[in-house]
Amino acid sequence: MKVLVTGGTGFIGAAVVHELREAGHQVLGLAHSQRSADALAAAGAEPVRGSLEDPAALHAAAGRADAAIHTAFDNASPLRMRRAARAERTALEAIAAAFSGSRRPLVAAGGFAPVRPVGPVITEDDSVADRAGLLGRNVERTLMCLAAAGTNASVVRLPCVHGEGDRFTLPHLIALARRHGRSSFACDGANRIPAVHHVDAARVFVGAVERAVPGSRYDAVAEEGVPFRAIAEAIGAGLDVPTVSTRGLDTLRAFGAYTPYATGDRPASSAITRERLGWEPAGPGVLEDLARPEYFTS
Repeated sequence: MKVLVTGGTGFIGAAVVHELREAGHQVLGLAHSQRSADALAAAGAEPVRGSLEDPAALHAAAGRADAAIHTAFDNASPLRMRRAARAERTALEAIAAAFSGSRRPLVAAGGFAPVRPVGPVITEDDSVADRAGLLGRNVERTLMCLAAAGTNASVVRLPCVHGEGDRFTLPHLIALARRHGRSSFACDGANRIPAVHHVDAARVFVGAVERAVPGSRYDAVAEEGVPFRAIAEAIGAGLDVPTVSTRGLDTLRAFGAYTPYATGDRPASSAITRERLGWEPAGPGVLEDLARPEYFTS
């Protein structure tokens, strides 16, 4: 297939482009700059100039594709989140409009609810579409609405994604620990974080496009629930700082905007995804990855 990929030079998107090429597919990569276009070309993709805020360009690019994978999102600033969420929704609708009347698949990256009380493990049968995402972002809701309207749309829900080139959750937690001179966890740190290596996550996107079941939720989860305390201890060891328990305002001071992430318990299963896609994660676990010095020297 010829697959349109947004965010193809990002942490997850670059792995998606590589795995698509390895599987024999052609890639059209959305490029918002010449630098992005050059990186996509070097990865074997055909660059297509445009951005999420240019629905006309996206519609035209999607018209040339047999499928689309969306991994791009502007999360550079919380102040821009609402605007970025609106642009993302419009972008997905533009791709869906180009695919109207066909069975061409649209697969997009989503996530899990940021706060969940201690309780059952989330499965693919559980919807998080009725929960507001971060500052209004809710990809799953958009995709399920598109699927109900006839688009062959599905979502790949991402947990804590880690690996070489990571610029997201773990680096932010490391930066907080470095700033405070200690690595923290809330209360007993028993709350659990699901995780996956970025290459394994990329393979879920490829499988979702190739098998294309409308309205599907896929959980790209390799580890169902890693105790947050274990992550904090690995960060403390990597920085050579003490690991401490926090409560109340101390937790808020330690994590700031990441407090819901650091205190929420949201174990998630990928049993259905593994069965439907024949997917088996092979990459290192999050604690094994945190043993690499690169996480603490970058």
